[in-house]
Amino acid sequence: MDNGNAARYWKANLTLVLVLLAIWFIVSYLFGIVLVEPLNQIRIGGAGLGFWFAQQGSIYTFVVLIFVYALAMNAIDRKYDVHED
Repeated sequence: MDNGNAARYWKANLTLVLVLLAIWFIVSYLFGIVLVEPLNQIRIGGAGLGFWFAQQGSIYTFVVLIFVYALAMNAIDRKYDVHED
């Protein structure tokens, strides 16, 4: 891989990581802590949505983000021909 391709590969990698971290931050910190009171006005299964995000939602989101990262990195690896067979 030449230097230009390597730089584009790492830029794509870092962009993906930053986007996924931003999503995780929004779900875990903003929804679970900062916006918990307004979100608790919405009820799901008898519990407030803010409480759900704080207890379950951030964990579920993190697990989904792990799978999204793995799939996206596989696509990026193939695009820049650094994938494993």
